[in-house]
Amino acid sequence: MKYKTLGFGLGVFSIALGAVELLATRRIASALDADGHERLIRGFGAREMVAGLGLLAAPANASGVLNRVAGDAMDLTALSAAAANAPRNRAVWGALAFVVGAAVLDVVVARGLDRTTSKTFPVAA
Repeated sequence: MKYKTLGFGLGVFSIALGAVELLATRRIASALDADGHERLIRGFGAREMVAGLGLLAAPANASGVLNRVAGDAMDLTALSAAAANAPRNRAVWGALAFVVGAAVLDVVVARGLDRTTSKTFPVAA
């Protein structure tokens, strides 16, 4: 597998997802029955964009992908709270499933990068 290419792709994906969270905050909040939590969604969008920029700058370092794993944990926590508040909301359950899938991919890529490049953290050459 080409983990560096996957790391770069995750960076592009993070930037796109972050842009959606920043530009469609109200629509996302409404779909998730999370009206009043727009600032949180914008914060998640900004975090996602920063993670993406980090991956574009250093796609072969596992630490950038591990930042996404930490973000996935935050997303899962917030979505779990949303699921508790609106247990019949299909959008919430769909978002939870999507984030679980993304988290699995992130862990696989981070482990693969660490194994193939031995660069968990960016190091000046």
